[in-house]
Amino acid sequence: MAGSATADVPAARPSQAAPAAVQVPNGVTAGAAVFDRQTGAFTEQLDTSARFRSASVVKLLLTLDFLWNRGPDYTVPAADRALLEPMLRSSYDDAADHYWVENGKAAIITRMAGRLGLKDTAPPPTGYEGYWGYTSLSARDTVTIYRYLLDSAPAPVRDFVMGNLRQSTRCASDGFDQHFGIAGAFGKPWAVKQGWSGSYEEGTCGTGTGASTRTASKAEAPAPAAADVDLTRPALHSTGTVGAGDRFIVAVFTLHPVGTSYGKAYTDLGRLTRSLNVPGAARPTGWWYGTWSDHVNVRRDPSTSNAPMTRLPAGVEVLVGCQKRGQEVSVPPYTNDWWAYLPQYGGWISNIYISSPDNRLPDVKDC
Repeated sequence: MAGSATADVPAARPSQAAPAAVQVPNGVTAGAAVFDRQTGAFTEQLDTSARFRSASVVKLLLTLDFLWNRGPDYTVPAADRALLEPMLRSSYDDAADHYWVENGKAAIITRMAGRLGLKDTAPPPTGYEGYWGYTSLSARDTVTIYRYLLDSAPAPVRDFVMGNLRQSTRCASDGFDQHFGIAGAFGKPWAVKQGWSGSYEEGTCGTGTGASTRTASKAEAPAPAAADVDLTRPALHSTGTVGAGDRFIVAVFTLHPVGTSYGKAYTDLGRLTRSLNVPGAARPTGWWYGTWSDHVNVRRDPSTSNAPMTRLPAGVEVLVGCQKRGQEVSVPPYTNDWWAYLPQYGGWISNIYISSPDNRLPDVKDC
């Protein structure tokens, strides 16, 4: 048999068709916006002024503040490039810590909100000035940030920031798989800056052996008893652009019930993002299936003889492109010799870890 009958995942769904309305999973609080730069109009708006703690999305403002007065050529010194590039591509928190302190902490947010005309953006609450991840942002302000980058920023600034966001790494610097939301819902070209905050466990990707836990750093601290912006529930955000010429700006902010696993939040954000109205955007083809077990290895071919390429967040939903027979895998009382190809990872997982009543996935084509 394939997988576990008790896994809390849905049956497979084809990926091609986008639902007609935004689908917000049960228990999730969301704000979302999709702006079409070609028509100059929003194609999706859901609580766009709702304020969320930014988590790492605020790194866009840290970068823009650093670059603001460096004209006319906006050259980035090598030492700063070594910090800013991984901060944008891999969400490197130590770099954000550095620029937060170096450039005035909350004053950065005040400056950038004034420069860009942001309506809902505010510094961290009193007593938490050191925690850049507690900066508040909204979906509409995030669209404004990207519109500045794409339409008004000096070309070297635009090229530096967007060029790095197009090179987003699957594994973030803290070991979390950050290709959720936009990166999973749409085919390339896309550019993303993601954010996550909370006591997530089992978010490990890469090939390490241990679980990774999102710990309090300058990004976050124990939440105050009361705040205008929710600092308690786990947050997962996906922002960026989709389509040729960065046609669509997409911003999705979500909060999840306390205790939600990273894989569950990743899956719920993915479903919401796939339901957004992004006309004509490329969507990856295949079938979405839930998985079970912790740290499922993704391998280069359908065999355990090669080292894993990366690991899946526990219980995450994945896109299956096709399947074929390979090495038999045993997880008592189950055995299975069918393997699923995951095009978004460029690798294979055993069907034993996919929640399905059969060893061979009934609706998935053979490779």
